[in-house]
Amino acid sequence: MAQREPCPERFFDDLGGAFAMGGVGGAIFYFLKGFYNAPSRERFKGAMTAVKLRAPILGGSFALWGGLFSTFDCFLLWYRQSDDPINAIVSGFATGGILALRSGFSIAWRNAVAGGVILGIIEGVNLAYTSMMVKQGMLMMQEMQKMQVERQKRIMKGLPDFTPEEIEEKMRQTQSKGGLSAMFSRG
Repeated sequence: MAQREPCPERFFDDLGGAFAMGGVGGAIFYFLKGFYNAPSRERFKGAMTAVKLRAPILGGSFALWGGLFSTFDCFLLWYRQSDDPINAIVSGFATGGILALRSGFSIAWRNAVAGGVILGIIEGVNLAYTSMMVKQGMLMMQEMQKMQVERQKRIMKGLPDFTPEEIEEKMRQTQSKGGLSAMFSRG
């Protein structure tokens, strides 16, 4: 899991990141939409006009979402004294509900549940990915330890520090380079 900023700075980091994501995504989307909907001789001009008019609005909407989410996340971090996936899920629930509150309680409730479910899915995937990567790292470390133990055993028996496969590979290299010094060099 990536290390995040402490809470006062996290708010501004999330706010700016969300605005940038919404602005860039909106610029791409509205450029394509403006290009498609403009008259044939003014496609580029229509695309640029659509980007100038609509992309900052979408960026602001993303920034509002990111700012509210970060505010709730920091509050829950302070209140619960624990930084875990529950904070993100509850923050998504609260953000979805607050943003839809003007439309009425029933719509706000549905949006709150949707926000919580979406953040729950994101956190679940993140936990599964992290768990998988930790298991892979542990397996890799075990394999490295086994190889190290085997090399130590070979050295203790007075055998060379190479496995038969490594010696065979070195032989192929020397045949292509044409020298014995290349066989026993470690490069």
